[in-house]
Amino acid sequence: MHYPLISECPKEIDYNGHPDKMTLEKLNDICSIPLGLGAIAGDIIGSVYEFCSMKQMDFSLFTDSSHFTDDTVMTVANADWLLTGDSLLGIMQDYGNRYPAAGYGGRFAKWLRSEEPQPYHSWGNGSAMRVNPVGWAFDTLNETLVAAKKRAGGTHNHPEGIKGAQATAACVYLARCGRSKQEIKEYVESTFGYDLSRTCEEIRPFYRFDESCQGTVPESIIAFLESSDYESAIRLAISLGGDADTMGAITGGIAEAYYGEIPLFIKEEAMKRLPEEFIQIMRRFSEMWIESKRG
Repeated sequence: MHYPLISECPKEIDYNGHPDKMTLEKLNDICSIPLGLGAIAGDIIGSVYEFCSMKQMDFSLFTDSSHFTDDTVMTVANADWLLTGDSLLGIMQDYGNRYPAAGYGGRFAKWLRSEEPQPYHSWGNGSAMRVNPVGWAFDTLNETLVAAKKRAGGTHNHPEGIKGAQATAACVYLARCGRSKQEIKEYVESTFGYDLSRTCEEIRPFYRFDESCQGTVPESIIAFLESSDYESAIRLAISLGGDADTMGAITGGIAEAYYGEIPLFIKEEAMKRLPEEFIQIMRRFSEMWIESKRG
């Protein structure tokens, strides 16, 4: 798997089918966007479809209402934790309280305000939606699984909550290491017991909004497995008609790791909607953890 260096970017490129041509200066700026943006862009794309079920592949990726949600806030918090080594719970509470209107679930919102935060035995998909940086950060699969469990355990200490986080992080790790989709599928099925034999066409007619790990993580992985590139992965995940921002984040993070790129216009549109603080944290995370692995 090859991630293009800034110096390898073409001097002129068709903006993903758009007629506008970008200058070398603009292209270099976009190419400097950090890797690891796949989950964040998926969250932003899915944000407007979370409570507006989309049962088709043909929909607008970005609208004037597209925005980052709690998935992005906590993904960035995880990256910050991996960068600094500070208290994970403290970092999560700090980010959550500085971005209070990001759409947190009721129990998690209460946890954010607690003076002595304790895990609350959740199997919700919050543990999976924000674990993406863990999949990039470690040199072995075992280290990745241990960190994902630790990351989930502060809130989602139910076995299903931990399993969802570990499965998601493992998919990112295996994808960035160049494993095939079949290898990823077999590992997830044998290790976590998820049924990945279904297709999106089979799932879509009967699938409904679901906030559990067990009801979103397998479906998000299936969307990735059926995809042909980053954009199709996001469209498949959101077209199932479920918890769109979270499924976009899970699927998008895996897809970026596997395909090695995100379309430039998606990167640019996602970046427009992020606070500068988030951009800088993810750039630092990219430099420290991902860029060093390009070899």
